[in-house]
Amino acid sequence: MSDHHTYKKIEIVGSSKHGIDDAIRNAIQQANKTTRNLEWFEVQDTRGHIVDGEVAHFQVTLKIGFKIENS
Repeated sequence: MSDHHTYKKIEIVGSSKHGIDDAIRNAIQQANKTTRNLEWFEVQDTRGHIVDGEVAHFQVTLKIGFKIENS
């Protein structure tokens, strides 16, 4: 077992009609399907899409950190 760990970060954008929290959770759930060893996330940016004067979607840019295997 190693006495150190090495990590990598990816950037993704999650979206939701229901709110920022839901957008974050959607993004993480999707990332988890193709990336192993997810460890943390950082919210980088929050924005939304407006249609007819109403919020249509919330969009959140995340950086997700994951541990590189065998590190």
